[in-house]
Amino acid sequence: MGNDIDTHLGKRLRRRRRLLGLTQQQLAGAVGVRFQQIQKYECGANRISAARLWQLSEALEVPVGYFYDGLSDVRREAANESEGGEMFARKETLDLIRAYYLLGERPRRRLLDLAKSLNGGGPEHADA
Repeated sequence: MGNDIDTHLGKRLRRRRRLLGLTQQQLAGAVGVRFQQIQKYECGANRISAARLWQLSEALEVPVGYFYDGLSDVRREAANESEGGEMFARKETLDLIRAYYLLGERPRRRLLDLAKSLNGGGPEHADA
């Protein structure tokens, strides 16, 4: 989860910097680091300390809370992925779902029964 937070903060940092029309070099100069450090913050490779986050918020003229806006959505997405949500991102899963819904009602039922029987569940589970 830590990496998700670092990535989220980095995206917010990049969004605000670009909105203000600042280069990484300009922002780096304002907070006393090299531009490579800003790059690492923006991609989530390096964690932003509390003191540095304060400096960045001052330089970008936003409250520190700005960087955390939307973080609960990121946590929710991460939880969904850990519960199997990533399988729906696979191309073959989407292809299978599209093909399934192109079938008529009866062939869909039969295919579902077949899939369940291959996985150990019989046709009696088709209505589940």
